[in-house]
Amino acid sequence: MSEMVTEITNGIKVSVITAYQPEYSSPGQSHYVFNYRIYIENHSEYTIQLLRRHWFIYDSNGAERQVEGEGVVGQQPVIAPGESYEYISGCNLNTEIGKMLGTYIMQRTVDENKFTVKIPAFNMIVPYRLN
Repeated sequence: MSEMVTEITNGIKVSVITAYQPEYSSPGQSHYVFNYRIYIENHSEYTIQLLRRHWFIYDSNGAERQVEGEGVVGQQPVIAPGESYEYISGCNLNTEIGKMLGTYIMQRTVDENKFTVKIPAFNMIVPYRLN
């Protein structure tokens, strides 16, 4: 497990922790799989809904991918003030080290005002690289 990274935007706290998945990885084929657990906490005074996500994924060899779409893990969760939402997803890399960061498009349910929430940059590193 990595250390947790956190970013707060407009009262919305996003925290991420990652874990390498050796059972799904094939280092000999340059295929490394990681999962990441995301906690979204609503410290604002408004009920919000997560509408979209936009990820930037970097391999250590300089390759960059972008993933954009509706919701997260097939959902567009509504999060009331003081509540939180958590999900787990995954990412595959072609290198032992990579990085992800991104944004969510959120909407206040009271007036449908949309705003962007930052997802902090987090590293994905195969554990034996840390020795």
